[in-house]
Amino acid sequence: MTIEKRIENVCKTIYDPEIPQNIWDLGLVYSIEVEKRTKIDGDAREVLDEGKPFDDNGETFMHAEITMTLTTPSCPVGPEFLNTVQTRVQDVEGIDRCNVELVWDPPWRPEMMSEEAQTMLGMELNRPMLDGTRAGGNGDWE
Repeated sequence: MTIEKRIENVCKTIYDPEIPQNIWDLGLVYSIEVEKRTKIDGDAREVLDEGKPFDDNGETFMHAEITMTLTTPSCPVGPEFLNTVQTRVQDVEGIDRCNVELVWDPPWRPEMMSEEAQTMLGMELNRPMLDGTRAGGNGDWE
């Protein structure tokens, strides 16, 4: 299993505090990037790594960059929620550092949810059916 898939699986265990679905199926996670980064010597390293100690035996570390959004900018637990995502992803084996970037563009919409999440929340799916009609639509293909 790739490290990105392990991070995805962790995201599927983190639930939105207001909607009973995980952040992956809600479509809140826009991207996961993992890269090997070279450690920087001196004071700059402490600034970049926020003073968090790490193993100096190697020359590199694995860094995960998560780009995500929230369902609304007025989410009362936003900062705490992002910290939870960061902490949980850093716990993934092989990840040494994680940064979670909060973006508002594109804004989150219910259509970004997985079909499973939409079904679990009782939403109508508007997708093509085998007979050319659309589920939840007016029957027109286009």
